[in-house]
Amino acid sequence: MAPSAMSRTQKWTASLSEAQPVPYWLDDPGKPRPEPALTGTETCDLLVVGGGYSGLWTALIAKERDPGRDVVLVEGHEVGWAASGRNGGFCAASLTHGLSNGLTRWPDEIHRLEELGARNLDEIEKAVARYSLDCEFERTGEIDVATEPYQAEELRAWHRELGDKGLADGIEFLDADAVREQVDSPTFRAGLWDRRGVAMLHPAKLAWGLKRACLGLGVRVYEHTPALTLRPYGAQMAVRTPYGAIRARHVALGTNVFPNLVRRVRAYTVPVYDYALMTEPLTPGQLASIGWRGRQGLGDSANQFHYFRLTADNRILWGGYDAVYPYGGRVRAEYDHRPQTYAKLAGHFFTCFPQLAGVRFTHAWGGAIDTCSRFSAFFGTAYQGKVAYAAGFTGLGVGATRFGADVMLDLLAGERTERTALEMVRKKPVPFPPEPFAWTGIALTKWSLARADSHAGRRNVWLRAMDRLGLGFDS
Repeated sequence: MAPSAMSRTQKWTASLSEAQPVPYWLDDPGKPRPEPALTGTETCDLLVVGGGYSGLWTALIAKERDPGRDVVLVEGHEVGWAASGRNGGFCAASLTHGLSNGLTRWPDEIHRLEELGARNLDEIEKAVARYSLDCEFERTGEIDVATEPYQAEELRAWHRELGDKGLADGIEFLDADAVREQVDSPTFRAGLWDRRGVAMLHPAKLAWGLKRACLGLGVRVYEHTPALTLRPYGAQMAVRTPYGAIRARHVALGTNVFPNLVRRVRAYTVPVYDYALMTEPLTPGQLASIGWRGRQGLGDSANQFHYFRLTADNRILWGGYDAVYPYGGRVRAEYDHRPQTYAKLAGHFFTCFPQLAGVRFTHAWGGAIDTCSRFSAFFGTAYQGKVAYAAGFTGLGVGATRFGADVMLDLLAGERTERTALEMVRKKPVPFPPEPFAWTGIALTKWSLARADSHAGRRNVWLRAMDRLGLGFDS
């Protein structure tokens, strides 16, 4: 390595010297105490497995629909400790992992999907107010930024296409001057600002607030209570836990990246590890040097993309780029940290914001995303409709999990609704192949995506073939 490159790397890694290897959001003195583990036998109308957003929204909405319904929620560790406490806090209206993915897969339903997504985000905002969820909710929108000339042209063309299709309401194209007026980086060449379709929030506080709201409505919550097995028990379903068991008329599975209790569902998701850094709070002068008065969320337009946003105390979260699939698709604690990715992210951060030289990172962490081949959630039932599941949110689950909760409850009720009638709900993605084919295919896709980023976005034969088959890999 050349001396100048070595000195730059040392400068970037020095910014990480005091970073704690824990998620910033979970490192909070206001973190609530966990509820006791289940001991003995319980019975209920609805058992919800999983204490992340998916399970919490399901339990809450079940009680809202029928206050007399007896609901139990079990969580294997603590509420919000996994993806729900480790994400970037981007709460998007999109149910389809963005308009581009939705238009490609469900062009005939896209207007309906957009309407349902906007309504879903409105309902989240109402729930934040109704239950006094102190989760730092800010409906600031999000800007997709171009950092290369070809990306700027693609954003401009995409905005025109959205206008032609009647999908550009609330979306504004920003040229280089306009985007840098919002957030000043020498790397920004254009932007597409979705003004209302994304909110920023504190992800762990949302989970903790939902838990409090569930308890207030009478949901019985048991933490440190993993669900070990699921089987029929007469007309009910039975779930075994380490110190007890639960019998329920219906079960909703919100386990997402963790192995599904319905074994046939497991092939539809793989864990992809994503990593993030959090800076120290910016001084007023540092904040003024980058602008960002609108406090929007940001993401760049590359295949290997970054996402970044401001916190309530004016730190910058900077995450993304590397999407790491471990061979065998196992979820393990040792994958939660990757120093080589932290160093890479730090370098990218100071390239984007050179005016913030000297800023230090206080936290560095990672976590697993439940990725499926179509990037957006899929749904289904098992055991003659007594069990429902939703999974595969692929990194956009902060908002979409609430929609998934409604879908699971509709399916358990056996109702045909505007949600269950959707092709997106009725059909599943292509499952991932077994090893070593999954790892080989994902590795080739990652290499091809990186190559496309360095070749003006041109997709090679492999990516074009994956596009035709409706397969993908993303974080």
